[in-house]
Amino acid sequence: MEASVLPPTTNNSKQLKLLEDLFKDYGVRSTTIIKVMEMGFTVSTLVNMTEQEIDDVIKTMIEGHQMGLLVGEKYGLKSAIRAERKRQEEEMERQRMQLLGAKNSKNHKSDDSGMVATSAEGTREQRGESGMILPDAAAPKGPLNLNSKEHPQQEHSHAHFGPPGLLALPEPSSDNEGRKLARKKQKRRLSREPGEDGDDRTREHPFIVTEPGEVARGKKNGLDYLFDLYEQCARFLDEVQQMSRERGEKCPTKVTNQVFRHAKLKGASYINKPKMRHYVHCYALHCLDKEKSNFLRKQFKERGENVGAWRQACYYPLVEMARDNGWDIEGVFVRNEKLRIWYVPTKLRQLCHLEKSKDSDTCSYETCG
Repeated sequence: MEASVLPPTTNNSKQLKLLEDLFKDYGVRSTTIIKVMEMGFTVSTLVNMTEQEIDDVIKTMIEGHQMGLLVGEKYGLKSAIRAERKRQEEEMERQRMQLLGAKNSKNHKSDDSGMVATSAEGTREQRGESGMILPDAAAPKGPLNLNSKEHPQQEHSHAHFGPPGLLALPEPSSDNEGRKLARKKQKRRLSREPGEDGDDRTREHPFIVTEPGEVARGKKNGLDYLFDLYEQCARFLDEVQQMSRERGEKCPTKVTNQVFRHAKLKGASYINKPKMRHYVHCYALHCLDKEKSNFLRKQFKERGENVGAWRQACYYPLVEMARDNGWDIEGVFVRNEKLRIWYVPTKLRQLCHLEKSKDSDTCSYETCG
């Protein structure tokens, strides 16, 4: 009969260590990692698989091998593989940019030597008997750019003349501008630390509208995964409070920067302040009126709307709740066990204040009438 655990060879130990490093801090148990290795998968194999193939692997583990995977493990397996794939792609892009930058640097040096020779000859032709560049006209308006890092002879080589006696501004070299842009992009890419969501701040967060219980397909996560992140934040807050009590320090009562830093130290770099604050009102609707929240999810999924439109629609039911509670949106959050640890979003406060003002104006108008 075939053994349930592979013999402890050197190669198996190495593959097991690589798999453990891959799934570290993603909530995947050791028995699950061993089963992945027993099925013949390596890190390289998993990273190069499609999302559908990974789903098939998870389905095989559950149905074929009768493994009771936790909900978090299913997400953890996919998240770890997705993060490793992204890390490898960024590393390849960084190396490509370095090679491109080195090549451009060599070409730039050869171009500079040619520019100096050409500009020197051109300057001698433009200079009159008086030895000035502008012999027939007054000095150009505006101060000379003394902060320019370009060599003066390079500027002359690109100068062109308009009406007689007027020296026009030099046209920027498209090649030089392209090289500068490439260097700036490379610096920004190298300045980003792995695990930080710096690039997430400039683009839409990777979520799609899904119905309750639906597993998202492709590279984007569903809304059940999003709401689970808030549950994880609550657990991280409990850990921070426990550590603060042990140290005799003041315990935070809400999810603050301290909690986000603690989550990052625990390996949950996918949890960050901008993302969680961006969708906290959506989670609030999920906690306060799950039926209404599920209805919106189903409605926007059927329409094919993106997550941004769904996010905007989640504000208005909360405004109605605030109206029913005397516009005390803070109290609505505090009275809910899961929401009291979150700050009320500024935009939600503003919308409540705006609707309250409209109601007051309407009442005043009716009274006067």
